[in-house]
Amino acid sequence: MALYGGIEAGGTTFVCGVGTGPDDLRAVTEFATTTPEETLGRAIAFLKEESIGEPLAAVGVACFGPVDLNPRSPTFGSITSTPKQGWANTDVRGRLAQALGVPVGFDTDVNGAALGEHRWGAAQDVATFIYLTVGTGIGGGGLVGGVPMHGLVHPEMGHLRVPHDRVRDPFKGICPFHGDCLEGLAAGPALEARWGQRAEALPVDHPAWVLEAEYLALGVTNLILALSPERVILGGGVMQQEQLYPLIRQRVQELLAGYLEAPAVLDEIERYIVPPELGGRAGVLGAIALAEMTE
Repeated sequence: MALYGGIEAGGTTFVCGVGTGPDDLRAVTEFATTTPEETLGRAIAFLKEESIGEPLAAVGVACFGPVDLNPRSPTFGSITSTPKQGWANTDVRGRLAQALGVPVGFDTDVNGAALGEHRWGAAQDVATFIYLTVGTGIGGGGLVGGVPMHGLVHPEMGHLRVPHDRVRDPFKGICPFHGDCLEGLAAGPALEARWGQRAEALPVDHPAWVLEAEYLALGVTNLILALSPERVILGGGVMQQEQLYPLIRQRVQELLAGYLEAPAVLDEIERYIVPPELGGRAGVLGAIALAEMTE
């Protein structure tokens, strides 16, 4: 069986792995995202060391963004207008391909996690689904007919414009572009800015969670109506608050108001809006699945 390398290239942390899947993840390392030179250098060194004696067939990169995913573009595989200092216009794919001498697959971090869940996790039995991650930011991706979502650029589900009741919630939002988009209202830093403490420090009965579920349910409802996914996976650090899942499911049903006559939404919502099954390894495993597709 061919050996693959995977890189979950996050804006805060890089996770690199070598293997063939969740049951054969032979080596994993994690380190802070610093400068492009240092961070990509560490990733390259790890992949070279762990493939001594058994060469890699391909490498997959699930990368923070925004990124250029157009294979015909001269900047394909590059990070574009990111606010991450020092990383704008970084040719991630090109540097890795040149250093490693193998095919390098490249996609968004959320599409990577979605690929992992489709290959080995919570979306193995569906071909069209959404993966929404709620953490430091909010990102979305997924597959349509088994193919990762691409288009004009790539999905920016975290920047959906959702209704904002300023009487109920006078918080203005934190997105530097839109203020009160979904990410500006519901990402981890928004919770901290609104309530004065980190999300994990808030008790389970804090009013923060009902409001958080409201915004996430509004976003999920819009995505269900626009994309008609067969499943919705909600991951990321904020979604470790398990009390959010029943709140979101109930509110999505209320917002849909019986319009979609689909058993998955009407009767099986617990199997329709679900957590990821691969946990914290979804990104790096998705990158390995991307490498497998690229070979």
